[in-house]
Amino acid sequence: MSSDFALVQIVDRALAEAARRSGSWLVCRKGCTQCCYGPFEISQLDAQRLRKGLAELESHDPQRANAVRDRARHAAQQTSFSDDDPCPALDPETGTCDLYASRPITCRCFGPPVRCDSGAIGVCELCFDGASDEEIAACLVDFDPEGLESVLIDDLERTTGVRGMTTVALSLVS
Repeated sequence: MSSDFALVQIVDRALAEAARRSGSWLVCRKGCTQCCYGPFEISQLDAQRLRKGLAELESHDPQRANAVRDRARHAAQQTSFSDDDPCPALDPETGTCDLYASRPITCRCFGPPVRCDSGAIGVCELCFDGASDEEIAACLVDFDPEGLESVLIDDLERTTGVRGMTTVALSLVS
């Protein structure tokens, strides 16, 4: 049976290929936090991965793990979210993700061209500045060609009964 670990490996390999194809058009670098602000939904599979990542962080850096939990608690208590609200996993001092190895698929795929559910191709607004539609399309990579993420989400729903989407904050306080 396939696992979340296999999915992450597939997505990360696809991302590496997308970065190779994109070359200098892809400006995502350590410390770039453009995609770390604003509300966005994640799957329960992503939530499970984040909770495991937080538990691992707790085992070797409890102080950092507590900071993530505090930011998540604060974010979860808000009644409304704005595009200026940072992800709870984002360390405000370093501009890096404290749960980077466990980050959601959405976070892994942000930046290079990806095909949205609507069929449109989306890219980070900082990347591909001045690129033509053809140049962007030439860098498109399918991050989950076998649809493994959907299979794993269905399996998780069937085995746990947990369904629907959530947020990073809610996944880390529950």
